Amino acid sequence: MAKRNPRTGSRFDDFLKEEGIFEEVQAKALKRALAEQLEESMQAAKLTKLDMAKKMATSRSQLDRVLDPSNVSVQLDTLIKAARALGKEIEIKIKRATKKETA
Repeated sequence: MAKRNPRTGSRFDDFLKEEGIFEEVQAKALKRALAEQLEESMQAAKLTKLDMAKKMATSRSQLDRVLDPSNVSVQLDTLIKAARALGKEIEIKIKRATKKETA
């Protein structure tokens, strides 16, 4: 069995949980990743924000909220519309938490 390094601290996730901000940070990280993927797909398709909003049948301001990495209050159906406008799909998976995470 390998020895634990005495200079290694706790996991960062544990720190975030102790501070009571784990879920908030996780939501922002997920939203940032989604926003980046949508932006990259728009660039690859050479779509402007106005073109993208038209394909989604929504306003440009709504699209700005979708693409804003700090706005985690975007509805799931809006994210799905954005993905479909780019010929993509949103996939969500719920996985079992580790024993340490559930405690």
